[in-house]
Amino acid sequence: MVVGGLRRALTRRAQDTTPTFRREDRGAAAVEFAIVVIPLLYLVFGIINYGYMLAFRQSVSQAAAEGARAAAVAPAGLPEADLRQRAAEAVDGALESYDVSCEVTSGLLMHGDEESGTCQITGPVTCSGSTTGAQCMRVELDYTYADDPLLPDVGYGIVLPDHLKFASEVQVS
Repeated sequence: MVVGGLRRALTRRAQDTTPTFRREDRGAAAVEFAIVVIPLLYLVFGIINYGYMLAFRQSVSQAAAEGARAAAVAPAGLPEADLRQRAAEAVDGALESYDVSCEVTSGLLMHGDEESGTCQITGPVTCSGSTTGAQCMRVELDYTYADDPLLPDVGYGIVLPDHLKFASEVQVS
């Protein structure tokens, strides 16, 4: 009989240590989790969206610099149309991972098949601030990010820029 009494005592003790919940507390943890996880996920996706925009911003800046450099180091005597084409190809190469390209003839930046800004390639022209009359190639890119964001807009437009605009000027050798 000692074994039976011990079993009852242990069972009673186990029942005494288990937490008791009132009927109205059931599901409270799930509701609290839902209340916390929604803003948390919105914040996490906002950080991802902003980081993607910053990476694209850097690529647009780099594309302008590469386009101007590609035209500036071209062999002497090339027609202006060929210089512009070289610059546009360099811009396209820098932005191809975002599906953005520069249309030389129309002066437009295209995201896929949609117009997304301007792509102005000029030169050779007198360099800005030059006192010697040096000739430069200039590439100016203006992407309208507010109208054509790279990721779907779910309310982050307040903190993202309207335009990503960069220009680069390189002296022709």
